[in-house]
Amino acid sequence: MSERKNNIPELFGCMVFNEEKMRERLSQDVFEKLQQCLVQGVSLDRPIATEIAAAMKDWAIEMGATHYTHWFQPMTGFTAEKHDSFIAPSGKDKIIMELSGKELSRGEADASSFPSGGLRATFEARGYTAWDPTSYAFVKDRTLYIPTIFCSYSGDTLDKKTPLLRSMKLLDRQCVRILRLFGNTEVQHVVPQVGPEQEYFLIDKKIYNQREDLKFCGRTLFGAKPPKGQELDDHYYGAIKPRVAAFMHELDMELWKVGVLAKTEHNEAAPAQHEIAPVYTDANTACDHNQLTMELLKKVADRHDLVCLLHEKPFNGVNGSGKHNNWSLSTDKGENLLKPGQTPSQNAQFLLFLAAFIKGVDEYQEMLRCCVSYPGNDHRLGGHEAPPAIVSIFLGDELTAILESIVAGRDYVDISKKKLEIGVDTMPEVPQDTTDRNRTSPLAFTGNKFEFRMLGSSQSIASPNVVFNTIMAEELSRFADQLEKSENFREDLQKLLFDTFTAHQRIIFNGNGYDDAWVEEAKRRGLSNLRDTVDCMPAYIDPKNVDLFTKHGILTAAEMHARYEIHLENYCKVTAIESNTVLDMVLRHILPAVIKYSDDLAATLLRKRETYVASSATEESLLRHISALTDQLYQLCEDLKTALVKAPAVDGGIESARYFRDQIFALQNQICHIVSELESCTGAEHWPFPTYAEILFSV
Repeated sequence: MSERKNNIPELFGCMVFNEEKMRERLSQDVFEKLQQCLVQGVSLDRPIATEIAAAMKDWAIEMGATHYTHWFQPMTGFTAEKHDSFIAPSGKDKIIMELSGKELSRGEADASSFPSGGLRATFEARGYTAWDPTSYAFVKDRTLYIPTIFCSYSGDTLDKKTPLLRSMKLLDRQCVRILRLFGNTEVQHVVPQVGPEQEYFLIDKKIYNQREDLKFCGRTLFGAKPPKGQELDDHYYGAIKPRVAAFMHELDMELWKVGVLAKTEHNEAAPAQHEIAPVYTDANTACDHNQLTMELLKKVADRHDLVCLLHEKPFNGVNGSGKHNNWSLSTDKGENLLKPGQTPSQNAQFLLFLAAFIKGVDEYQEMLRCCVSYPGNDHRLGGHEAPPAIVSIFLGDELTAILESIVAGRDYVDISKKKLEIGVDTMPEVPQDTTDRNRTSPLAFTGNKFEFRMLGSSQSIASPNVVFNTIMAEELSRFADQLEKSENFREDLQKLLFDTFTAHQRIIFNGNGYDDAWVEEAKRRGLSNLRDTVDCMPAYIDPKNVDLFTKHGILTAAEMHARYEIHLENYCKVTAIESNTVLDMVLRHILPAVIKYSDDLAATLLRKRETYVASSATEESLLRHISALTDQLYQLCEDLKTALVKAPAVDGGIESARYFRDQIFALQNQICHIVSELESCTGAEHWPFPTYAEILFSV
């Protein structure tokens, strides 16, 4: 392996059972049938699966593997794995190393401890994993990882991969229908392409271990603002420190081995914040690779005595971390369907796909907002550091002007003052990169893709891409139904573009999303402004959204309701964990420390008075201020304890979630503000936890 480190092309994918290794190790007949399975979606016969399993096992053992696992993505948002060794008995005292076709194709996992939202009772423990052959198996930590879907004994979907695969197949079919209308008979498949940019924080492990909130909650629950933060913009794109550079180098190596196309890395805006971005790949692979990236970020950091924080808002008053999801559509001929073309026909096609996207986002904006909603992201969205909580689309001045010309029925004049008629046969070449990038927009067109910036850094990218794929397929399906019956395609296409852009102009906004005026403008336009997870979750069971996903076979109504329940229960549990952590830190550490500091102040004050020192105003004023804050803090802790005792069951649905938000989180927030203020006026030697200044500038 050391030799490979100097040969990146040889290193890349060395731990992946990819197409090249399959071609080498499988018979030609089996290899071709596997390719047919991948391209056409046909099932594999057991003898074929058996040969693939044997070849995969032999390769994995050569790579040092002793075990295999069905690697799946339950509704926790993380990945899960159960490891089995390859050993099988051979006679009385011997073993052989074996992986059967059945073991490759299907596994059994205990589903009782994973979130199900009521899809199964506690005693109904059985769950199944099934091999996803469209995502390559790989070896990591002496184990063969086999990507799989996860479902219950009754067939209910319990994971994030299954809906993603279904939505990709649906979108493929509808895109091809549209392409046929434009006379394209060569393209057989269209695949959504995704490139997720991953932000994260790196802090020193010793300091991390001194903060209970970081260990239990993934974020600091309080902290006074340090003297210096990100005001000077000196960290963004700055020189990477040696310790971080060493971590990034090893991370790249580990990612490349398992086939992750890690490409870009740099310092982000906040102190101790960084970013890694991959090259685009299909949505399913991108989702698997992003889960791997998050896992390896933590593992590699640990080897460097660092801790990687993926929480969306680990530090109050400091920029949080997001995950920009870049989404586009690619044909099997290499054409990007969201890239403006060189001919009028190509641009008419581009504008039709653009119209479908705009219409889908406008009609299903609540669902799109819902799919990025959870407690961590609530702290980030809507602040002047991340996209607003209002969904809108940024198109740029040039593309917006073209759409406005279509709506107005007038000629379009481009930036070179060239007059161009707007018509299907004379559609101008749509220019790229003619406007600045709008960093305040939650959903921006960036030349040949849409960049969705509302995702949180710890989130699986599966759900947002399921929504994109499904709403796009829905609108393309409607367009195809209409245009396939057309007697005059050109005229009907022109009318369809006119009607769509006219009806959905409200979702397009090129201005400053951070401006308070946008909130009022969005309200005037009739756009939704869902502030947090509790407000967003009803979108999951909105009849319009349930109908969308059930109609296309992406999720059943029961599975939609289950996800609604899972997210609400998770909100209550996270809030409860954070509140209990606050109480523990305050009552066992902070209050005793502050009381001790107050005692020292009081002793100093008494000594001054006993020695007839003229003035003791400083000690007296500080003591009064700290004592008042301490009294408030203790009373709020008592109120929070009472609120937790009175709290409804965490699985009580929307009313429980509202209670945890309006009562428990509200009290927790007040406590944290007082603790942060106390930190600012308590002697450093008395304060029991590392401060932001120590945490953010320790690496």
